[in-house]
Amino acid sequence: MEKEFATMPITPAVDLDGLLLLLPHELMGLAIIVGMLAIAIGRNHFVSTVIATSGMLAAGIAGAMQFYELTLGAAPSMVTALFVLDALSALFIALLAFSAMGVAIMSFAYFHKLADARDEFQLLLSLATLGAITLVSSAHFITVVIGLEMLSMALYGMIAYPIHSGAWAAKSLESAIKYLVLSAVASATMLFGMALIYAATGSLGFLDISVSTGSLFYLGLLMLFVGVAFKLSLVPFHLWTPDVYQGGPLPAVAFLATLGKVAVAVFAIRLFSQPQIGQLPVVTSVIALVAAASILVGNLLALRQTNLKRLLAYSSIAHMGYLLVAVLSISAATAISEVEDSAFALESALFYLLVYSLLSLGAFGCALLVSSSEDEAAGVGDYRGLFWRSPWLASVLLVMVLGLAGIPLTAGFIAKFQVFFAAVGDSQWGLLAAMVLGSAIGLFYYLRIVYQMLMPVLDTDESFALREIGIENLGVLAVLAVLTVAVLWVGVYPEPLFALIAFAASNF
Repeated sequence: MEKEFATMPITPAVDLDGLLLLLPHELMGLAIIVGMLAIAIGRNHFVSTVIATSGMLAAGIAGAMQFYELTLGAAPSMVTALFVLDALSALFIALLAFSAMGVAIMSFAYFHKLADARDEFQLLLSLATLGAITLVSSAHFITVVIGLEMLSMALYGMIAYPIHSGAWAAKSLESAIKYLVLSAVASATMLFGMALIYAATGSLGFLDISVSTGSLFYLGLLMLFVGVAFKLSLVPFHLWTPDVYQGGPLPAVAFLATLGKVAVAVFAIRLFSQPQIGQLPVVTSVIALVAAASILVGNLLALRQTNLKRLLAYSSIAHMGYLLVAVLSISAATAISEVEDSAFALESALFYLLVYSLLSLGAFGCALLVSSSEDEAAGVGDYRGLFWRSPWLASVLLVMVLGLAGIPLTAGFIAKFQVFFAAVGDSQWGLLAAMVLGSAIGLFYYLRIVYQMLMPVLDTDESFALREIGIENLGVLAVLAVLTVAVLWVGVYPEPLFALIAFAASNF
């Protein structure tokens, strides 16, 4: 991988060129400004949604065009020392922007019947998206802090968004306060770790960090990893996850579970795949321990859950553990100068991250389609008999659940197989055993959801009353259709996505 890095020149960009390279960020910033002005002039939920989705669509197209230019031979570029435009950042800027547009469309249907205070959610969603795309294009710890804080501050408001009354309102507020306090501690820990790394190396840029054997450097890396582990809800920093997932509004939770984690994960991959950091024994040991614990604990605790949001919360912990296995394989292969194995491990990590975001977004989208701000289908039992009440919705949820379980002919199987293969190539036998055991456990609770959908419909309150699909839900249907086709297409014919991921992995 060091050879590949060396062959990719980084071109400094300033002035107008730099502004053009940051076009996705500028478009999202413009959408935020226009959204604020629109709310100040007059409240209209539809207008606010159109402004937010237009900004996300424009940012996604800009990111996709930048990726296309790089495939034609354009060199990766730096915007000062803070931002980097390479294939990795361009690809995930496009992914995050388009995914955020899907969440914005879903949130319109979710908040449709809310009497007031609907417009601000789209504004917070746009701000969170700007933070996420800033994070994936960061080449400097200062930019990481800016992106992370924009993302986190927006999520605080999204999770605490006032949509319920009574006990529901208290639960939502409790979730937001818990996330605020713990996230602030994690952010402070990361900031302190960055300060220690700067004290030990004299640099805050990823590519400029030199290896130091001092205790300050190791302590800084450890503190930085602790903050990342919290943001990704890795064991033992996962305790906030189920409560926040359960108490927050579905659109906010969908964003947190997908885009929020993807952005942090891309930053972690970019940092810990650097040879001077990822090969350190203390780093690999900590990553291996946390990965195994996350896989086993996440899957075991998911077995006990009867709430769908809490089940998906613990499931996400396990999936982030699988991702860490691929990240560790990058370091292991680089340490023994296996360039091809290192590149494959990096591709596996990026592929798994992309597929996970699609599957999770689809699963939350299915739950959102039968829910609203007034009433949520939260329990697994609420989906009893869904195959007989709404076969098409049950089929979509089936695809997403089987994909998360890693069943063949879905994108989830290909992604998990890639990680397995990367771990085998680098002889990560202990982690392989944890993955096999975790996958077997996960299969059980995922199939429990399928079992509930196949059960006969009861004329009691045990099954959720499926509401009529109104015109406000047409956008959600379109998003779910796109996600379903994408998951099945990648599961059957993954080569085009492999090619994109391979180029992104070789161009950063």
